[in-house]
Amino acid sequence: MENASRLYFIALLPPADIQEEVTQIKRDFADNYGSRAALKSPPHVTLQPPFERSIDEVSRLKACLREFATGYAPVPMKLSGFGAFPPRVIYVDVMKTPELMAIQASLAAHLEANLGWVDPRNRSRPFAPHMTVAFRDLKREAFKKAWSQYRDRSISYEFTATHLTLLHHNSRCWEIETEFPFFRGLERTRH
Repeated sequence: MENASRLYFIALLPPADIQEEVTQIKRDFADNYGSRAALKSPPHVTLQPPFERSIDEVSRLKACLREFATGYAPVPMKLSGFGAFPPRVIYVDVMKTPELMAIQASLAAHLEANLGWVDPRNRSRPFAPHMTVAFRDLKREAFKKAWSQYRDRSISYEFTATHLTLLHHNSRCWEIETEFPFFRGLERTRH
C-alpha cells in the first residue's frame, strides 16, 4: 500500500443551485440517450485533466494548490448554450473569459514550477473550457438525436467561482477531495 495511487483532477465548480440544474440535464442524457458517464462527477470546468499520483504526493499537491488559490481572486464565469465535440461529447458552453483562460494557464505554470509537473495535453491542445453533460458512453446515433434537441436550446448562467477544487476517483465516481478558497482581493471587501 506504500505506493498506492489515485486519479485526481483539478476544476472549478459552480454553486450548488447551478450544479443541481446541470445534474438534471445529465439525468436527461442518462434517461433518454443512454449516457450515464457524466453523472459520475459533479458539474465542473476542468482546469487540469485527470492525472495519477501516489497518495504520498497528495500533501505536497494540496500545499501547492492552497498556495496558488490564496494568491488568486475569485473567477467570474459565464455559461451560455450548448456545444459538442462530435461524435460523443455534448456540453454546456463556457465562455472563454480572460480570467478563466488566465487561471488555467497560471495553474499549469504553478504546478510545473512548484512540483515539476508537465502535462503534455496542456501543451499539445488549447484549453477549451466546457461543462460536460454527455460523453464517452453516448453512442453515435444517440449523439445525433440528442444534439438535434440540445444544439439550439437556451441556457445561461453567470456565477463567480470562489474556490479551486481537487477531486479524486474512488473507483466508482469522482468525489471532492479538497476545496481551496480564492483569497486575493477579498480582504478589501470584508469591511
